[in-house]
Amino acid sequence: MSDASEDREAEGLVSRVRVIEGQPLAGRAAAYASLHDELARRLDQAPPEPANGG
Repeated sequence: MSDASEDREAEGLVSRVRVIEGQPLAGRAAAYASLHDELARRLDQAPPEPANGG
């Protein structure tokens, strides 16, 4: 992934968190749970990185 696309994804995540933070507490809990599930799914689907980090 390029630096530019990583930056866009990070900005998108920050934007989503800001929207979540603006919700009432009960809504925030559900929204964070949904975000957690989505990120966990994406992490599980990502190809494994080499052990040496390269």
